[in-house]
Amino acid sequence: MNDATLYPNLTVDQLRRRLAEAEETLRAIRDGDADALVVRAADEDMVFALAAGEDGYRAIMEAMDIGAIALDGRQQVLYANAALCHLLGCSAAALQRDGLFAQLDPVSAQVAQRTIAQAGEGRHQSQFVQNHKGASRHLVITAAPLPLGFGTGCALTFTDVTARIEAAAARESERISRAVLTSANEAVVVCDPAGLVTSANAAAGALASGDPAGRAFAEAFPLEFPIGGAILHPEELVTIANDGNAIKGLEATVTYRQPPRALLVSVAPLRLSGEEIGGSVVTLVDVSERKDIEKRQTLLMHELDHRVKNTLAMVISICSRTAAGCADIDDFRQRFVRRIQALAATHNLLTETSWAGVDLAAVIKAELAPYVASAGPRVIIRAMDCVVPPNVGIAFGLVVHELATNAVKYGALSRESGTVAVTGSLAGPGRFAITWQERGGPPVSPPSRSGFGQTLITRSLKSGDGTGAEIAFDREGVTCRMVIPAGS
Repeated sequence: MNDATLYPNLTVDQLRRRLAEAEETLRAIRDGDADALVVRAADEDMVFALAAGEDGYRAIMEAMDIGAIALDGRQQVLYANAALCHLLGCSAAALQRDGLFAQLDPVSAQVAQRTIAQAGEGRHQSQFVQNHKGASRHLVITAAPLPLGFGTGCALTFTDVTARIEAAAARESERISRAVLTSANEAVVVCDPAGLVTSANAAAGALASGDPAGRAFAEAFPLEFPIGGAILHPEELVTIANDGNAIKGLEATVTYRQPPRALLVSVAPLRLSGEEIGGSVVTLVDVSERKDIEKRQTLLMHELDHRVKNTLAMVISICSRTAAGCADIDDFRQRFVRRIQALAATHNLLTETSWAGVDLAAVIKAELAPYVASAGPRVIIRAMDCVVPPNVGIAFGLVVHELATNAVKYGALSRESGTVAVTGSLAGPGRFAITWQERGGPPVSPPSRSGFGQTLITRSLKSGDGTGAEIAFDREGVTCRMVIPAGS
């Protein structure tokens, strides 16, 4: 469709004059030379004053706090106010010369063009981030059609919502920070530059000396540091953080709480925007249980070292005394291995109780197991439910091994009719008496010489007055009477 179709009664020369007038009107609007703008409506024409003045549209646009710009149908700038120039960081002359989109980054320019295109169907609004000279601004662009006498343009406004978005982000960040602070398992304390507690979570409240809010950190948490430590008073923690420094894992103790607690203290500056220090953040990690575990581990290591040395000394002694009474290497090997196995059997029982003590009945059963069923009719165990310390249990195990070995070779257990009875009874405060009695075996006669086994039996259980062992070689069978310390 052309102008001849719109205006059939006009000649070509008249149409050309109208076109020239329209172009001159556009030039006058851009250059600020036009006094008024006529917008043709359905019922009557509307006249808008374009001359500068309090009622002119330029004055109205300049009075706006938000950026505003008017574009013609070809998206050429008709007018832009100073607020928009400031917002985009450009001059009015640059806007007139280069156009609106040249002042926007590529992504923002695409958003603006799309919004203008959608404004053909009515007012439309979009939001984008304008990056300019290293700074980012959140802008809301609103586009609406602008009827002109020579076509339809577009009126745009740019609203800077950066402060609003940043404030909302700050509120959300603060909400998240408070949620993290509240849910943290470790005690967290936030102080202002003066060292006053501004916030503390529940874990910190449990460690504080009273309600910590609004009190000096040193008063709310009167921590004690080790002698010779780098920090000798809680006040210095705040000072260090205010100077921009941080400390991690400083050992401290809390003695105003019972039982006393061991802590690892860390402090760091609370940095705000622009690296400004707004106070300090102190974390207090309760390591009391870990310290107790470390102490127990240390004690266990010392105890293990002690036990290993004792066991090795016992093995050396067994090796030496066994070798002295053996006829050849094969005899030595058999006796030595069996005695070490007897020692290992008692150790296994002690391991099950974490070396807290060992039950005598269990020792007897373990030592007799290689030779005879302890639950059968040939072995009778009475009143032997007694727990003794590890060293007593080890010695008792070796004695039972020697008695069992002798019974299997020469005594009651060498015949199917033979029996062994082991009976226990109290022998006074802290003492327990045990009787090993063999019956039904071959006739017994005293040995011609005292070997290692007999020496071990009579010497191993002696631990103070009234304790020890005696062995009698009665014709009816061997009897061994023992008295040992009772209790674990």
